[in-house]
Amino acid sequence: MKRNTVKTAFKKKGLTLPLECILPLKQVSPEKRRSAKYQQIKASIREIDVIEPLIVYPEKSKGMNYLLLDGLLRYDILKALGRIDAFCLVATEDETYTYNHKVNRIPPIQQHFMILRAIQSGVSEERIAATLNVNVAKIRAGRDLLKDICPEAVELLRTCDAHRKTFYTLRKVKPIRQIEMAELMVAAGNYSFAYARCLLAATPQAMLVENGKRKEVDGLSVEEMDRMEREMESLARDFNMIEESHGRNVLNLTLATTYVRKLLENAVVVRYLSEHHPDILLEFQKLSDSPLHGGG
Repeated sequence: MKRNTVKTAFKKKGLTLPLECILPLKQVSPEKRRSAKYQQIKASIREIDVIEPLIVYPEKSKGMNYLLLDGLLRYDILKALGRIDAFCLVATEDETYTYNHKVNRIPPIQQHFMILRAIQSGVSEERIAATLNVNVAKIRAGRDLLKDICPEAVELLRTCDAHRKTFYTLRKVKPIRQIEMAELMVAAGNYSFAYARCLLAATPQAMLVENGKRKEVDGLSVEEMDRMEREMESLARDFNMIEESHGRNVLNLTLATTYVRKLLENAVVVRYLSEHHPDILLEFQKLSDSPLHGGG
């Protein structure tokens, strides 16, 4: 029996290559060199060297040269800093596009934990800020991101790309409401600050951290906030009802689809439906091939 093998994307061992042997596929514009992203990468390389290796592919027609598949900014910065070589990963295929689309961006909560780990390891906030080329106040904001946020809400939003201001909004409500808001964000797939403000506006007064202090949201009157609160409460009830019935409906549909497939495996049944009820046969076939059952 032949075994299925998975081809690796890179050779097992990386190489330290002279920069003059690496051929970039495009040039870095002056505007890009002035960008905040470029300056941040430059500060990071100057402070702690290159973390993510360059990705190259051997160009056989040109001797010992290599094509640069990913890491153009890092390559350009290394040359600007006077470096003569760089550690590289050698790709096994000439995929001449950026690998960045395969990289998951780090959610704010994960950034928070990374900053805490760095501080606990003895790295100062000032050095972290210098490495990332950001103001030290931004590092401190990331450090305190989850202050007064309950663990249950943190767990719900752990892998979500929530806006930093979303967490500031969560602090204004009590833990049970934080969980409700996090659940609504996950269900809607919306973690924006604007949506968080809407949820805050719809929060009952008793669920606010500072009970008795009227919520103020720019552009909304007291009457509009009261109406939004009632509508959000109604929406939450509808959502809970749908959530409770969804699993039951999916189970019933799966059982029905399985039964229809069994019917269509019977040649006599198919012939009868084809002769007398072709429209029903067509619908049964569509149901049988539905993605829900794995047929599509």
